[in-house]
Amino acid sequence: MHILIIHQAFASLDEPGGTRHYEFARLLVSRGHEVTVIASPVSYITGAPTPSAFGTSPIFSENGGGREAVRVLRASVYSAHHKSFFHRAIAFFSFMFSSFFLGLKVKHVDLIWGTSPPIFQGATAWALARIKRVPFLFEVRDLWPQFAIAVGVLKNPILIRLTEWLERFLYRGADRVMVNSPGFLEHVKGRGAKRVELIPNGADPSMFDPNEDGAEFRRLHKLEHKFVALYAGAHGMSNDLDVVLDAASKLADSKIQIVLLGDGKEKPALQARAAEMKLTNVTFLPSVPKTEMPRTLAGADACIANLKPLEEYKTTYPNKVFDYMAAGRPVALAIDGVIRDVVEAAECGFFAEPGNASALANVISKLAANKNKAREMGLKGRKYLEENFSRDKIAGQLVSLLEEMVAHESDQKRD
Repeated sequence: MHILIIHQAFASLDEPGGTRHYEFARLLVSRGHEVTVIASPVSYITGAPTPSAFGTSPIFSENGGGREAVRVLRASVYSAHHKSFFHRAIAFFSFMFSSFFLGLKVKHVDLIWGTSPPIFQGATAWALARIKRVPFLFEVRDLWPQFAIAVGVLKNPILIRLTEWLERFLYRGADRVMVNSPGFLEHVKGRGAKRVELIPNGADPSMFDPNEDGAEFRRLHKLEHKFVALYAGAHGMSNDLDVVLDAASKLADSKIQIVLLGDGKEKPALQARAAEMKLTNVTFLPSVPKTEMPRTLAGADACIANLKPLEEYKTTYPNKVFDYMAAGRPVALAIDGVIRDVVEAAECGFFAEPGNASALANVISKLAANKNKAREMGLKGRKYLEENFSRDKIAGQLVSLLEEMVAHESDQKRD
């Protein structure tokens, strides 16, 4: 079968960002299927051109000794999405239209997979699926626009009503709705989704060696003889990294070094604030491709996951937590809800009340005070991920879902 994925923020292993869709596409190709992705030529994380910003980017996957390509088509897009929400909206709409016209040229498609956020590319996927008369799979990675409203970036009443209408339209119009967290199930069902499938976030444990000591990373960034608590991910409003800076100020007299790795709209302000606070125990590093994440996480003694203290964020399964677990690193978790259930079931970290800098500082101190115990917790997390959230196992569920959808459509056409 030939799968067409519409995904503005698609990232391969040599780019910063989540690689869920790259890993799934690679597995599909390895099983003999054809995958085409329509993506932006601009990195959603850094705002810089992607490694293959123009034309077709071949990304290869091994298939029985041969090489089969995942075809990535780059649709033109407005590139100033980091400036403000207004500019980001323009970028979303520009991709919605450019990806539609590019998608019309992709032939012999058996299924179209749209993913949100941004939700507007879901409209592109729906329209292409109806024109090509193939099944439409709508994936919900975040509850947009609910999250945007909760964090305060979406305020215009007219735009809120329009996006909520579009959300319901896509849920009802999809042949299947796929969610990556059990916390999303009630929301999407309550807004009209007919058939909902849970294909959760996870990680590929084979990418990470939990026994690697990270000496090279520590030496490169002058982190020797430090207890390194690392945050890896976006620096945006939702991530609430001011709280991490406040926690760092409470740890200033210790040997704990907070490392904030990533990019995003809020990063310059965070760097300025850290300088104003004279936080010598905070290190800022740029985003790295997924291929460098194993070496990066190996250099950490513990890892931080943090979101704003909003009720809506209790529904999320953040990708970074699963990468931390795959790397065998204990988690300082300042996110409540379903991901807390995972960390506590795995016994791989400590929970700190979101938005509470003192609580986060205490949790990091607790991990630093007993490095052997922290190491044991990290390895428990690795084992739990292998058993429950391995990317290969999850991808197997996805392949079965896609094959079932295509087979069902073929049966209906024969009837």
